[in-house]
Amino acid sequence: MAAAGVYDAVVGTAEAGLRFGAPAYSSVSAAITAAPTDGRKPFRILVTLGIWNEQVVVDKPFVHLIGEDRAGSVINHLAASGLGAPDGRMWGTFRTPTLFVRAPDFHAERLTINNAFDGLAEMTKPNGLHSHNGAGPQAVALMMDKGADRAVIRNCDILSYQDTLFPDAGATLFDRCLIAGSYDFIFGGARAWFERCEIRSRLRPADPVEGYIVAPSTPIEQPYGFVFHDCRLTRDAGVPRHSVFLGRPWRPSSAFPDGRYGDPRFVGATTFLDCWMDDHIAPAGWTEMWYTGKDGNPRTMLQPEDARFATFGSRGPGRAEFLRGARLTASQAQGVRMRDVLKSASV
Repeated sequence: MAAAGVYDAVVGTAEAGLRFGAPAYSSVSAAITAAPTDGRKPFRILVTLGIWNEQVVVDKPFVHLIGEDRAGSVINHLAASGLGAPDGRMWGTFRTPTLFVRAPDFHAERLTINNAFDGLAEMTKPNGLHSHNGAGPQAVALMMDKGADRAVIRNCDILSYQDTLFPDAGATLFDRCLIAGSYDFIFGGARAWFERCEIRSRLRPADPVEGYIVAPSTPIEQPYGFVFHDCRLTRDAGVPRHSVFLGRPWRPSSAFPDGRYGDPRFVGATTFLDCWMDDHIAPAGWTEMWYTGKDGNPRTMLQPEDARFATFGSRGPGRAEFLRGARLTASQAQGVRMRDVLKSASV
């Protein structure tokens, strides 16, 4: 039982507010509204046991969401790119996140952040939403959006199927989290350090290749993208052996005077350091990804050798002398440090 004064707000009943000694709110969004707009110290919100069905936007600094129980305090929302939204338009990938973070110094702890779209059921339908369609089963659980920086996500479960986690701005530490998905399920252009996390590949029966863990779109001027240290790459039952690639390079398109095409400024960066890998990992390690070329060809391929992909110290049944991507020396691996990846992040 927490002492009075530990929290600034409680998401739950009035009784829960009395029990924890803080004002009670009926939703996570309402509690965030109560936070100061120019906060300079943590505004601590306790999310009590329950499934809180809402799409949440954190647009104030120093908001800390703390679950009463990691599995029992759930922020939940159902949206997928190819589904209709309440405004009559398709959701589109970038509007689907259950939780948007758009302000610095955000913390989350002991929570489940879930996109409730059932990607597995959808992929098994004859006319379902499939991954090769832009308006498909992309369903983001957590997005670090413009304005996010110095974020810490600790002891959280982040769950979906395709495009689960979208760190696209600032720097974030993910510490002892579970991130589950099947297809490009950690993607974006931000800096992120994953420490002792479980990265779980989920079943994806629609295609012969089960999936891809990362799809970074790191800007070329940014020396680091995603770094996984001492993580465990696991799989759900039924995910076949050698069916999941570590990642592929995502090159988004930008508008130029001579047209719109894949922006050469985006050269994905990901490193796996001292990670345990189950045998669902493909021996090639990394693979290519298409983008729109300057000539308009939408199937121009960006090879992993043209990105910044590397491994060191892999262990477990899926470890291999991966056929593609770089293999760091011990000296190079020692030079990849959390403080450099996160820079000013408060960890």
